[in-house]
Amino acid sequence: MTRDLFLGLDVGTQGTKGVLLDATKGEIVGRASSAYGLIEGLPEGASEQHPDTWSAAIANVVRALDIDAQRLAGIGVSGQQHGCVPLDADGRVLRAARLWCDTSTTREAEELSATLGRTIPVGFTASKVLAFAREDPEAWDACAHVLLPHDYVNHRLTDRFTSEAGDASGTGYFDPKTRQYDVRAMAAIDARLAERVPPLLAANESAGSLTKGAATWLGLGAAAVGVPVSAGSGDNMLSAIGSGATRSGTAVVSLGTSGTVFTRSDVPVIDPSGAIAAFCDSTGAWLPLVCVMNATGVAEEVARAFGTDHATLTREAAALPAGNDGLLMVPYLMGERTPDRPNATGSLHGLRPGGLARGALYRAALEGVALNLAWGVDRMRELDLRIDKVRLVGGGAKNDLWASILASALHVTVERPVESESAALGAALQAQWVTRPTESIDDLAQVAVKFEGVPIEPNAADAAVYAERLGTFRKLAEG
Repeated sequence: MTRDLFLGLDVGTQGTKGVLLDATKGEIVGRASSAYGLIEGLPEGASEQHPDTWSAAIANVVRALDIDAQRLAGIGVSGQQHGCVPLDADGRVLRAARLWCDTSTTREAEELSATLGRTIPVGFTASKVLAFAREDPEAWDACAHVLLPHDYVNHRLTDRFTSEAGDASGTGYFDPKTRQYDVRAMAAIDARLAERVPPLLAANESAGSLTKGAATWLGLGAAAVGVPVSAGSGDNMLSAIGSGATRSGTAVVSLGTSGTVFTRSDVPVIDPSGAIAAFCDSTGAWLPLVCVMNATGVAEEVARAFGTDHATLTREAAALPAGNDGLLMVPYLMGERTPDRPNATGSLHGLRPGGLARGALYRAALEGVALNLAWGVDRMRELDLRIDKVRLVGGGAKNDLWASILASALHVTVERPVESESAALGAALQAQWVTRPTESIDDLAQVAVKFEGVPIEPNAADAAVYAERLGTFRKLAEG
């Protein structure tokens, strides 16, 4: 029997998604998901999940996909970036993982930034490691491995400790220019950190093979033992592959819990302001990226407040003009990473009679997130990055109004891949690449990535309105 099925897993903040790619057909033949939330009752700013939660969700997803293990050819893992998963020498988790959206280590991030002379965002892994070492020195002494979320899942699958440049470049102790760990930055955190980070793999290298224990955990049976597991990466890196943004000039906008914009670059892009993260990608190139902490959650907040579904709110918001009759939201409900305002709060401006109507507030949420992303895109263009078109992915990509707002606010053509879970598809494609290392990942992506409907073009009049509103938005956000 031909082994032609590739499993892609995306272990995210709100849940784990899985897709099954049939390489013979060049299409996805299975999808499944398992939802979960954050640990409740933590202090303000803390956002944590226990890795056991991910393990249970992964097992649920794989079992739901009902995979023919005799056809399974490879497994790839995408993970939420920047988390910190400390393990002891026996592979036991020492504490719950602090996540990308955790802002409880602001003090440590500021201290590291001052020491290193460059910005270390509070969302990055570095400040989490420093806080862990200080808060629980006994557990830190017992720590043998500091992993990222996708590293941890790969360890569960293979019993090996590995990482790769794309995800590692979001730690704060990695040099994206050389695609290697930054020894000086690790020493600023703790002299022992360098001994506890996993070795780096090439993007098309295998992290190991599925073990017997992992096959049992996933319900796959003996036929799956020995199946290769790819290097994996962070969700943004694999989303670039899974949306076909493997060529310069094509950017991805991901609307999930967080919002991101990223594009391929053949050279490292270092932003002196720190607004654009200098990530590596997972094809051997680079992935300059802007991340905002507030995206779909802002729209969800409005929907929750009115007890109304998104379709109704979208219809009412669409009846209002671009610019929302002057009502503007700065959507920093969770603080913000870009711009670097970890303690910021959200605000409404330009309120007039009718401004508290649910459609107006919903449009303010969509436009506020779009303007914040447009601010980042403007900075990317200032750094000579070409952005001709955007692939829109994530849960928010399904909203037609939001897609049209983004097209005009970003001044780009917007395309929407059929598979909105692009990180899971990217993980499956990377697994396929491991089995075909002489092929181009770009060629594999162009076959698998398909689009729905017609491209959405920017509206010139709306674009002019958003350009003016962006100036006001920036003054309010910076003030």
